[in-house]
Amino acid sequence: MDTPRVEPGVEPPGGEHNEEMEEARRLRRLQTMMSLVMSVISQDPDLTVEEAAEMAANARRAALKMFPDKELAYDILYRPRLQRLMNERFRLQ
Repeated sequence: MDTPRVEPGVEPPGGEHNEEMEEARRLRRLQTMMSLVMSVISQDPDLTVEEAAEMAANARRAALKMFPDKELAYDILYRPRLQRLMNERFRLQ
């Protein structure tokens, strides 16, 4: 049985599909992570403001590791949500 020959620098058929699936998987992982972080910040009665800020910073680092070129998107989508949640939870001004 012959296997198709792949030219150097040319992706085999389905390569783009695999990349799209991988990006979708990372996006679901990011959404789940952010949902968990926001749930913990809003619901843990023993969480301090410092611990919550550390969780938010760690979540940002993890998100940018998954999507290195999407810092602006993170700052537009998630930073305001986390700030609003921290303000409500800890009565910050």
